[in-house]
Amino acid sequence: MADEALSKSAGKLAQTAGAVKASAEHIKSATGAMEASTGRIEDSADRRTQLAADRTRLAAERTYAAWVRTGLAALASGVGAKALLAGVVPGLLVSAMGGVLVLFSAFCFAAAVWRQAQPGAGPPEPDTARLPPALLVVVNGFLVLVALAALAGLWLGQPLAR
Repeated sequence: MADEALSKSAGKLAQTAGAVKASAEHIKSATGAMEASTGRIEDSADRRTQLAADRTRLAAERTYAAWVRTGLAALASGVGAKALLAGVVPGLLVSAMGGVLVLFSAFCFAAAVWRQAQPGAGPPEPDTARLPPALLVVVNGFLVLVALAALAGLWLGQPLAR
């Protein structure tokens, strides 16, 4: 009877050992799947970070374009003020209003380069290329010179006859 009880215990022990072994195999396969999943999540997070850096760079370019667009509108408004308001508003006031608008346009052109030249987001480096800073300085420098020439034309130019 003792041998029979010992035999049953050995059978149960072998059955438990088999269950433990099967459980260990299941844990091992689940661990492999978890590691693969973690790798995919890390790759996905890295890609999202890269895409966010690209969006940041493109947003900076849109901001640059908005500054230039605002400057061009102010420049046109300042020059157009003299033609539009001549004879309606006193000449000194027309020159002052046009001058303020033209000076604002020069500020916008300078601010556009300053904002675009800021490095922006840190690592990672975006996939999209930056606009060359030298090109921005040349183009916007020319626009500032145009604005200053328009300012001189507003103040020193001949009054428009009506």
